[in-house]
Amino acid sequence: MSAVPDLGSAHLVASLDDGVLHLRINRPERRNAFTQEMYRGIKRAAIWADREPQVEVVCLTGTDNWFGSGGDLAMRGEEDPTLATEWDALDHHPFRHIERCRKIWVARINGLCHAGGLDLALHCDVTVAAATARFRIPELLRGLADPYMPDRLVAAVGLARARYLFFTASEIDAPTAMAAGLVGEVVPPEALDAKVQWIIQQIKSTGPSARTLIKREINRRLPAADPSLFAQIPIAEIHEGMASFVERRPPQWPRG
Repeated sequence: MSAVPDLGSAHLVASLDDGVLHLRINRPERRNAFTQEMYRGIKRAAIWADREPQVEVVCLTGTDNWFGSGGDLAMRGEEDPTLATEWDALDHHPFRHIERCRKIWVARINGLCHAGGLDLALHCDVTVAAATARFRIPELLRGLADPYMPDRLVAAVGLARARYLFFTASEIDAPTAMAAGLVGEVVPPEALDAKVQWIIQQIKSTGPSARTLIKREINRRLPAADPSLFAQIPIAEIHEGMASFVERRPPQWPRG
């Protein structure tokens, strides 16, 4: 059996057990905020899992009270000596790779799930959340236009609800998220592990070729993201959004 390769981030804990690649986001001191190396590491996990016949399911989760709070706007990165041999130099984010991966991804949402954390959940195939989890899309408060979120969010919760979540940046709890269609199931925190194990066993009991075809057919109907949105935001707006967040003050948006 192949060993799980180095994913290039100290904040990702990966292990392989009985056909399941377990991938844990492990940066609780920063609320599991993502460095670029963490995003690339999850992307690499998707690429590796896709080509490994021993892997049937990928289970993605977080640590302590955090699933993922989005990108680290304070720009605290990691030194990644493998970046020069990047597995896919055209896309450092993992979202489209998760959808392209032929294996089924399960998001075990153990806690706060904001911004890029919610992006990850929306691109996974099956989502189950602890009742204590919380969900939010705060990017517009930071002057950021996330190109991966809009289409997946509209597909999950509908147009009116998606607009409300984007433009108010409201945080919602897990039962509300399930009622809106944002997650597939919500359970008490103490029942999360048992529920995830049941989900994994159910997936593994299905025909591998058939489930891959169904995943491909579902995702084929979803619109492609437009990463160029990042480049269309005025740089002054991005700088102010990030600075105000780091400095914990209201933003003073540039006009004109």
